[in-house]
Amino acid sequence: MFLKDYFSTIYKSVRSLLKGMKLTGYYFTHPKEIVTEQYPDNRGTLKMADRFRGEVVMPHFEGNEHRCTGCQACEIACPNGTIKIITKQELQPDGKKKKRLDTFVYHLELCTMCNLCVVACPSDAIVMAQTFEHSVYDKKQLKKILNKPDSKLMEGVE
Repeated sequence: MFLKDYFSTIYKSVRSLLKGMKLTGYYFTHPKEIVTEQYPDNRGTLKMADRFRGEVVMPHFEGNEHRCTGCQACEIACPNGTIKIITKQELQPDGKKKKRLDTFVYHLELCTMCNLCVVACPSDAIVMAQTFEHSVYDKKQLKKILNKPDSKLMEGVE
């Protein structure tokens, strides 16, 4: 039984190697079919895959409105503390106090682009963007405030 598994593993390894070499040989003999992206020369035409995860962003709509209710579900779902939601109490017209978003702090340097925060958000307030060039000289520039100044909760979102 041991020898059978041993030779089976060798056979599968050699077969996998030859399959990869066949594909490499094909592109070597057909140079007109270029599959390599010439980054950074093609920045203007570069199209990332739809499932690519770059960074978390909070879309704002007309009237500087967002969908974040300040529920902190994304903060709880984040495995390494990338997101910090700061809330405030807002007085409603009926006299009751309601928790609202004050500041949405996103630490890009800690983010693993796992998408768990986006999946956890019940109001679809955050999405993963297609941006990927995040190199900076100062680490403080990687701390981002996602909600714009004086932005407010969109009507009908609770």
